[in-house]
Amino acid sequence: MRPFPRNTSPASAAASSPRRRPIHRVTACVAAALAVIAGGWVQADQAEASASRIRLGSSADASRATWSGPAFTMNGSGGIVPASMTKAVDAIRGGTGSLDVVVLAASTPGSGSRTPECDAVMRLSGINSCTTWTLTRASDGNNAQANTDIRNAEFVYFAGGDQCKYAAWKSTSLRSSVQSVVAKGGGSGGGSAGHHINSSVAYDACRGSITSDEALANPYDSYATFTTGMFDWPNYAGTINDSHFVTRDRMGRTMAFVARALEDGLVTGGKAWGVGVEEGGSLFIDKNGLATLSGADAYVVLGDHQPEKVAYGQPLTYSDFKIWRLTSGRTFDFKNRPTCGFYLKSVTNGVADSNLYSGTPATGC
Repeated sequence: MRPFPRNTSPASAAASSPRRRPIHRVTACVAAALAVIAGGWVQADQAEASASRIRLGSSADASRATWSGPAFTMNGSGGIVPASMTKAVDAIRGGTGSLDVVVLAASTPGSGSRTPECDAVMRLSGINSCTTWTLTRASDGNNAQANTDIRNAEFVYFAGGDQCKYAAWKSTSLRSSVQSVVAKGGGSGGGSAGHHINSSVAYDACRGSITSDEALANPYDSYATFTTGMFDWPNYAGTINDSHFVTRDRMGRTMAFVARALEDGLVTGGKAWGVGVEEGGSLFIDKNGLATLSGADAYVVLGDHQPEKVAYGQPLTYSDFKIWRLTSGRTFDFKNRPTCGFYLKSVTNGVADSNLYSGTPATGC
């Protein structure tokens, strides 16, 4: 989640914004242009007053009967992480041929290129085209051309920005279009806001961003809002994603989110799994549910029992969250989730244990 336009520095935004504020809404500009650059076609056209389309690479879609995914990328910040994106592209195309990518955004970049994610994607092998759609209204999720492009693509990437706007697409055609990409063996992913929307329980931030201290002091704070039923990807059930994880100290709020998901029945089976990824980190998840981390650290936070105390206006008490810390190159099996290798941390009357981001892993369990 990022309450400022794509390409805006998180540090500068935090410095100029109050600690707690509503998510910034940015109206996208619309451009129309046709040019040839870097040996590929760049096509831009206006589809609706609030929807813009810019396509890089081939003007014709890749044609192929079957694909080898699904595959997913879950990024801690908004940009493409080449290492994990390359793994996803290769997994989906089975190492041969090329595929089409669609990037979905709800705002234009604050500066620089209008297509920063596609610029990065086009530098990878196995890419036929990359199309950026900027959709600024909830109803733009029914844009016919956008849905056609999505359904013809093999990977959909949700840019950073505002996950509340992404959650608003739940009742539009866009949701089923993205699901169709995964169903045919393609993939989905995203960074920051795009990471949030790809979990089973999405922290939608529709009333504003909440800090760890606020969430632990009152897990039912009005800023702690969720969307369910948007996506429920294979092997990734019961998850709640969080981003910018260590830099913005979000372990505490993920703990509160996990407790809320258990108390409110937002997950099944009595377990909720927070997945926090640090800026610069990315989880590639293959069709068998095996996640491999590239870049900065990631954390999986398990709540496997009901909270001791979670109530409106009261601080959280929850004993023994099980936490796995992943470093670059480490794996986590979301299909056959581990029962060992975690460390334990608790929250008592809204106060979390010290050193939340490190601990001695359990053995022999």
